[in-house]
Amino acid sequence: MKLVVLAVGKLRDRHLAALVDDYVGRARHHLPLEIVELEDDQALARRWPADGETIALEVAGAVWSTEELARQLERRMTRGTRALTFVIGGADGIPPALSSRASARLSLSALTLPHRLARLLLCEQLYRALTIIRGEPYHK
Repeated sequence: MKLVVLAVGKLRDRHLAALVDDYVGRARHHLPLEIVELEDDQALARRWPADGETIALEVAGAVWSTEELARQLERRMTRGTRALTFVIGGADGIPPALSSRASARLSLSALTLPHRLARLLLCEQLYRALTIIRGEPYHK
């Protein structure tokens, strides 16, 4: 299975980008992971996957624990899902017309997070979930 993160906006802060890159590199030891930065909602609409599963990150989404995220990933891996795409909207979130096309909606927190921090949290949690699936000691 391949993981894809579609994110509206660019990470301009090099320190934050380095942290994201670190977790992406770690996660890639387990599964392919691609981060795609998009300029705006129109670019997001054009890039929205036609196949595979898509999870929209939204404040009103389901709240999963890290263990539940690991179960969700493992379930999709076992089922033979080819690609799982996570979508992070811009400052105004994901447009409702696109959000309605998502397979699921996930909330990283009840707090309002800047999308750049959401990207870091998502990448870290994906890495952590993959280590849980593999039985590695990262998740304590």
